[in-house]
Amino acid sequence: MGELTVMGRILLVFRLVRSDLRRHPGQAAMLLLSLTVATGMLALGGATETLYRHTRAATAGPDVVAVSPDDSAAAAHTQAALTSDPAVAAHSGPYLQYYSKLSAKGSTSHVVVMSADTEPGTVDRPLVTSGTWVRSGGVVVERGFATALGVHVGDHVTVAGRSMPVVGTAVSAATTVYPFAQLTGPAGGPSDYSGLVWMSEPDTRALSSKHLPAASLLYLKLHDPDATRTFLNAHRGPSVYATFFSWQFMIVQDGSIIVGTQPILVIGSWLLSFLAIAGVATLAAGRAAKQTRRVGLLKAVGATPGLIAAVLLSEYVALALIADVLGLLAARFTQPIVVNPTASLLTTSAGPSGGVITITTVVALAVALLTTLGPALRAMRTETVAALSDAARQPDQRARLTRLAAMLPVPVLLGLRLIARRPGRAFLQACSITATVITITALLMIFVQRQVSYGIDSPRLGNLEDAQSRHMIIAVAAALVTLAAVNTLTTTWTTALEARHTMAVARTLGATPGQVTAGLSAAQLLPSVPGAVVGIPLGIAFCWPFSHAGTIYPPAWWLFAGASATVLVTAACTALPARTAAHRSVAQTLSAETT
Repeated sequence: MGELTVMGRILLVFRLVRSDLRRHPGQAAMLLLSLTVATGMLALGGATETLYRHTRAATAGPDVVAVSPDDSAAAAHTQAALTSDPAVAAHSGPYLQYYSKLSAKGSTSHVVVMSADTEPGTVDRPLVTSGTWVRSGGVVVERGFATALGVHVGDHVTVAGRSMPVVGTAVSAATTVYPFAQLTGPAGGPSDYSGLVWMSEPDTRALSSKHLPAASLLYLKLHDPDATRTFLNAHRGPSVYATFFSWQFMIVQDGSIIVGTQPILVIGSWLLSFLAIAGVATLAAGRAAKQTRRVGLLKAVGATPGLIAAVLLSEYVALALIADVLGLLAARFTQPIVVNPTASLLTTSAGPSGGVITITTVVALAVALLTTLGPALRAMRTETVAALSDAARQPDQRARLTRLAAMLPVPVLLGLRLIARRPGRAFLQACSITATVITITALLMIFVQRQVSYGIDSPRLGNLEDAQSRHMIIAVAAALVTLAAVNTLTTTWTTALEARHTMAVARTLGATPGQVTAGLSAAQLLPSVPGAVVGIPLGIAFCWPFSHAGTIYPPAWWLFAGASATVLVTAACTALPARTAAHRSVAQTLSAETT
């Protein structure tokens, strides 16, 4: 073994790892699923700034938007002073923006109608995503607004009482995402939820004749885009007839649409990472006995400690790296939905950044190494003869506890004995259920809150921020329930394998297969019940920092029903592996022990 070349050692490790994966595909799949879900959720971060910057570059977005409450002489004077400033490199406009209402497909919304040239100016060139740009008799709808309305090219919308065909949809970085298109309300007042459409200048004359409120917008491009604060400070004052919006403000405002999902993603990734650690630790501990015998065989043929460590850890490291790649790919395809729910920004630049990729890779490797390093080191420190014999560990004898346990029903007695042998595993099971109930409690908290519609007379234009929070908490809860179920299956099966000799002896003493099955299930259910109970107040505590005076709390029975459902699902997950293990032949198990 010591004469192997470096390439020969690598090939040997590769073959050993491959054979082990083939021998235990179910355990490898569980490990892969746990780490993929955890790294995928960890990689979903707020990339709104990246999307806005990309949209701004693609549409020649302005550095500053100056909004005057009308097109009076005072507004013209302010606009002339702005365009003559040496810091301004280019400008477009001024353009008139009319405040009106739009109806389409049974929904009515506030809308701002932007007067547009048939050929956009130097600054702000909206990117047409379907159809064509404005033409006489047609309207172009901002893509996020069109998505909310459910309208497409060829549909008709009614603007200020006039029915017009939709000739195109477009995106722009000159305003914030739907439903914040107004920037300022009529006469410079507070803004309202609103969408944006573009119409040709001849078509907007009809709006002017209806005496609709209007504002005048000027788009400015600075020589130094990062000097917007200095530029704005130089032009603020009582004589300035305009309100200013910088591109940095646009980023912050665009991010507000997903502000409710950030705590869900952060806390969800923490909980999922914990469940992944618990699952990997259980798998590693469950395979400790087989790994110990494997180490004994490698030592017997002269393997070095370094080669043994490489064989034991390479499998988990390889699976961790594969899971990291799968999680990053999943995040790449789902991130546009997470960070751009309004569809108002371009998403071609979406995807985890280099920093996020580094973090997820480090976390995946750390989870794999830290949870498997302990069992691997214990296996390597075991003497060769002891490792090959693989003798069962003698349990500690406590007379008082034995007499007390004798009064319990057989399934509870067996379950408690299994918990006493692996108290750390029982604690991880309780924590897994607690994490799941925390998320279910948060899910119920979010779903009972009042909803505010963006529409005037129709709930169809729902609140995107609330809807996004609901979607994300459902996704996190589904991922947590999936991982908790996988962990329960893994823990039950691992416990059954480790306790096969104990359960065989119990059956020879009169325990039935049904009692053994119930005992294996009880080993998971007994710690699950307190874990579920603790999860309810912890879930409320997690939601408390994001609550306000008007927060609605779900009925107590809802919370206890969610916790009870979690325990019932845990019982169902333990049934199959426990039943399979309980019906294993007693004679074969005991004969294997003696050999």
